[in-house]
Amino acid sequence: MEKALQTMIDNMPEKTGKSLNEWKVVLKTKSFTKHSEGVNFLKKEHGVTHGFANTIVTLSKEENNSPADLVHQQFKGKENLIPIYEALLNVVKSLGDDVTITPKKTTVSIIRKKQFALIKPATKTRIDLGLKIKDKPTSDRLESSGPFGSMCTHRVQLTEANQVNDELIAWLKEAYEKAE
Repeated sequence: MEKALQTMIDNMPEKTGKSLNEWKVVLKTKSFTKHSEGVNFLKKEHGVTHGFANTIVTLSKEENNSPADLVHQQFKGKENLIPIYEALLNVVKSLGDDVTITPKKTTVSIIRKKQFALIKPATKTRIDLGLKIKDKPTSDRLESSGPFGSMCTHRVQLTEANQVNDELIAWLKEAYEKAE
């Protein structure tokens, strides 16, 4: 199998017009939520055959960073925010064993059956915690979602770990309970 894959990679420039690395650059300019979207994009927009398109998309995903690498990148130059992040993780992990923590490139999604919270190191001095609590009125601290758009209904700005207090924990619990 490895030999066949290597042959395919070697033949890629001749058969598709670009090397694997050149195709990876093309795919990096797009963000597809599903594998098939990337394959269809290469087939329709670039005339790549299904076999090559599937191989290109599969191999371009292999370079994705590990969850730990993604978190590390998010907090590079913002290490002072890590105690806030860890305090938030301790709370969400205590909500139930059905919580999934999914680091992405710029945020960390907190999911039950649906995403109910989003952690984003927004600046060098602030984490934005997005919450999804439908029909909850905003307050001075529990703001409208702002930059999170429709992914969340509310946002809480955190600059210190001690701001992960009883009030915030109650909001996280409410968001968790509504995400079933």
